Amino acid sequence: MTVGTGEPAAGGGLALLDRLLALAPDEQAAVIGALTKPQQREFNERWWQWAHDGQRAPPGDWRVWLIRAGRGFGKTRAGAEWVSAHARATPSARIALVGASFDDVRQVMIEGPSGLIAVARSDEGIDWRASHGEVVFASGAHAFVYSAAMPERLRGPEHDLAWCDEIAKWRGRPGDESWDNLMMGLRIGDRPRALLTTTPRPNALMRRIMALPGLVETCGRTRDNPHLPTSFVAAMTADYGGTRLGRQELDGELIDDLAGALWSRGVIERCRVATLPALVRVVVAVDPSASIGGDACGIIALALGADGLGYVLEDATISGATPEGWARAVVACAARHGADRVVAEANNGGDMVKSVLIAADAALPVRLVRASHGKVARAEPVAALYEGGRVRHLGAFPALEDELCGLITGGGYEGPGRSPDRADALVWGLSELLIRPKRVGAVRAL
Repeated sequence: MTVGTGEPAAGGGLALLDRLLALAPDEQAAVIGALTKPQQREFNERWWQWAHDGQRAPPGDWRVWLIRAGRGFGKTRAGAEWVSAHARATPSARIALVGASFDDVRQVMIEGPSGLIAVARSDEGIDWRASHGEVVFASGAHAFVYSAAMPERLRGPEHDLAWCDEIAKWRGRPGDESWDNLMMGLRIGDRPRALLTTTPRPNALMRRIMALPGLVETCGRTRDNPHLPTSFVAAMTADYGGTRLGRQELDGELIDDLAGALWSRGVIERCRVATLPALVRVVVAVDPSASIGGDACGIIALALGADGLGYVLEDATISGATPEGWARAVVACAARHGADRVVAEANNGGDMVKSVLIAADAALPVRLVRASHGKVARAEPVAALYEGGRVRHLGAFPALEDELCGLITGGGYEGPGRSPDRADALVWGLSELLIRPKRVGAVRAL
């Protein structure tokens, strides 16, 4: 099965289309609005020519294709075109259209601006029998509407194709049962297939589907769609970029809380601010890299506000650098923020850490700290500061926040990378600003 191919227009129509596709998205929208109705129909029907790669069906003998992407990526259009192409090529097709509810299927998958009616070609009729929950294509193929909230409706019917939209919205046990019933009935023809289009949410069904053997997955972000207005993409990125909501709804990431994690995503989201109060102190905290090309050197700029709260200002972490290289990065970060001190862990390298920092800037005040316990034990009192509302993040720091949410009570780490270098630096910095006196548990100043 392939996504619709169509025939190119002759002469001037093709030349006009080529010129239109060469324009920026905002210019395309203006030109399309000025086209005649027949020209607009021709442009719409030539989707196969201007679709981006993430909307095209992958090659191979797959059974389930998941498009997990941000809003505006073009998931619905991809699903509608894929179903339409199959209906066009297979007059005997029986197709399942499954959404979180009947209204979702009707409003998005069938009647929506990128739904089956909108993508139908001008020379082929499509009969939407809403009272029967059925779509009849010009070829004679049939598509049937199902709600994931009513799994019994999927018990029994057989299909050779299925399009499931927003599976992240399928709720609880009914959603699981609807999926099972659908897959058991997907058995007509030689190559029965299902396409799933969704913006992800961390629920059990989503994780179950992503673990399917042989799953083919297309991942994408809102900004990957070259046909979206640049002003919209810029506004969404400015408002939500890097936040949990933005990473989920714009970047298509599956953001989950780990069982037993010291930090939750909700706590971090609640601590974001866009402005700073007057600052009392600024420090740069460093978790040095012990080897060239090994773990990253965590470098975090933090401040104590006049309001008594701690503020995370910048994640300047650097990877793959020599000791001299990361020392220069520390000095540059301290200069940017007017830091009055650098706090650096001395466990890896001891005097070497201080010497390379002083070599990079002899006037830089450096305080070495050493710990006899693990990273998670040191992090627990800092996590408590977050729970108590005493820390703020100036914007979003996705890599740092992923590490914080990977620290597990009892000593484990299940975040990205081999070691939570960014998180460890933050712990040292907030301990310096908010938890001193000189001795806190196993932390000893040098």
